[in-house]
Amino acid sequence: MIPQVLIVAGVVAVAGGWVALRRLGTNARLGRILAATPLIGIAEARAIAERGRTRYVAVAGRIESEAEFEDEHHRPLVYRRTRLEAGGNRAWTTLEDVREAVPFELSEGLDTIGLDGADLGDGLVVVIREAEGTAGEIPDRVPADLPPATPVRLRVEQLSSVEHALALGVPALDPERGPVLRPGIGRPLILTNLDRAEAMRLLAAGHRLTTLLASVLLALGVGLIAVAVGWGVLGVLGTVLGPSAVLAASPDPTTAAVGDPRSSGQGPGLVGNPLAAIVTVAAIAGITLAVTLLYVRATDGPRRERRET
Repeated sequence: MIPQVLIVAGVVAVAGGWVALRRLGTNARLGRILAATPLIGIAEARAIAERGRTRYVAVAGRIESEAEFEDEHHRPLVYRRTRLEAGGNRAWTTLEDVREAVPFELSEGLDTIGLDGADLGDGLVVVIREAEGTAGEIPDRVPADLPPATPVRLRVEQLSSVEHALALGVPALDPERGPVLRPGIGRPLILTNLDRAEAMRLLAAGHRLTTLLASVLLALGVGLIAVAVGWGVLGVLGTVLGPSAVLAASPDPTTAAVGDPRSSGQGPGLVGNPLAAIVTVAAIAGITLAVTLLYVRATDGPRRERRET
């Protein structure tokens, strides 16, 4: 009975952790990908693209471009996204969403790999520049029927060609540009001008309690299921091999002659229902596998990563 209780408690805990992760939305998935993707050199990424292999990797280098554009402060940019939103209390409505992007490269020594700002969606992880005000302060940029006291905010995400960046994607060959990094195998193109730890902290900003709750629930759920599986295995061993094979032998030499107290005066042997015990453990293993697959699917998008070809 106890293993079944542990299984139920474990499944409930994992389900709670999954719900908490879903509340984080895209940020949870980006953080998981950032943490798990191996970092390789740009030369190795170029070789992967030239050999036609499908592999999701991370590379780092300096941003360079021959088509950069300037912002109002004369900084050379390769990407800028400007969003004007109205609302407040976490219920913001987008009024404007303007993206400016040009092709650029990451360079490491003499090696380069191309990227395209147009491929960047929610995968851009940078510190957002934000200004807040009211609709009455910018009447020419908001709908005429929007009350003047409505809170509005302007959010700007941008990348400069004087920065170093970490990019995650699938190396591929472009007919015109050569090796480039693109989205692939169900994962987005991710780029950040922060190091991994800072980028992950930025993604979790404002959701620290939710992140902690999800981690605790998932760890607790997996732990409970593992204990239940171990308990079930010990139960099977005790049933199939007999109590003396799992527990210490009795110090009283007369005990063996009495027989198994759970049987009708017979000597030791198979007791209970070994087949039912084995089926129970198999069911526990199946539940564990199902829960694990559910977690992976919830945090890694609709498609699983294909192996290298």
